[in-house]
Amino acid sequence: MTARNIIIIVAVVAIIAVGLILFSVFRTPDDASAPIEAVPISQEATPVSETRSEDAVAVATEAPAAAPAEAEEEPKTAPVNEDGFPQIESPLQAPGAAESPLATPSAGESPLPTPAAEEAAPAPEAEKSPESSSESTGAAASAGPILFTIVPEESEARFRIQEVLRGSDNEVVGITNQAAAEISLDPANPAASQIGVVRVNARTLTTDNNFRNNAIKNRILLTNDFEFVEFNPTAIQGMPDNVTVGEPFSFQVVGDLTVTDETHEVVFDVTVTPVSAERIEGLATVTIAWRDFGLTIPDAPAVDTVADDVTLELQFVAVPKSS
Repeated sequence: MTARNIIIIVAVVAIIAVGLILFSVFRTPDDASAPIEAVPISQEATPVSETRSEDAVAVATEAPAAAPAEAEEEPKTAPVNEDGFPQIESPLQAPGAAESPLATPSAGESPLPTPAAEEAAPAPEAEKSPESSSESTGAAASAGPILFTIVPEESEARFRIQEVLRGSDNEVVGITNQAAAEISLDPANPAASQIGVVRVNARTLTTDNNFRNNAIKNRILLTNDFEFVEFNPTAIQGMPDNVTVGEPFSFQVVGDLTVTDETHEVVFDVTVTPVSAERIEGLATVTIAWRDFGLTIPDAPAVDTVADDVTLELQFVAVPKSS
């Protein structure tokens, strides 16, 4: 093989390689397959519901237990005659006739109630007492956990990474509002709150540069094959004892973060503000090493260096989920 042929082969290989690189960078990434939707929180892993059920059973068990004691009747005794001997009903007595002389009152005398009348009369204990009313009100007021869902239009998922661009420090920020998750918050027992799988559609991430957008989707996050970045919470740490409207509180969420086909455990720092019973707002952040997830950032002529760490943020608004 002559030197000329070798040069031709090398040139062809180089052209093909450059062509593949240019194609991978400039080709149009796939659009989102559908609007983002939250993954429902598993009902099997809801200890709050189990606790509430036990309380309800306890209340329901206590109420019937008290009722028989109040409704217990005194032992019935046979009627006696005026001599003090038990009265025996005469077989000749006409139906409906009085059973004893006392059953026929004289003029102006109040009739004495018969045992049958006493049974028919409503017992005073059957009336609803103020205590039972307050218990019912308390049970109604304790509605248990509230299921919230993130509002994509008012929320934003971001990544932040530092680089040196043409000799100057620069922060690259990628943004999307296609983020979704369900949050179960119990104001009476915040420690029993739950967070469902958090999903972010990586195909919708955008920065301030379209060339960079294509590189992120086609060569870094491979969004045609891996549409979503997902965080699956496994534990919540540091929740407060109570929650007050208008007062922010902070805690941590431990879970498994999946980027492309790599999954690692991370810990998000979260701050939530209950704006009202119908709205909560929050910010969750974590900093990771992108190389830990098997990611590769391609070289670019204008980019001198890229930081080893990237910060992920989710700024969210959540409202009660409609049935």
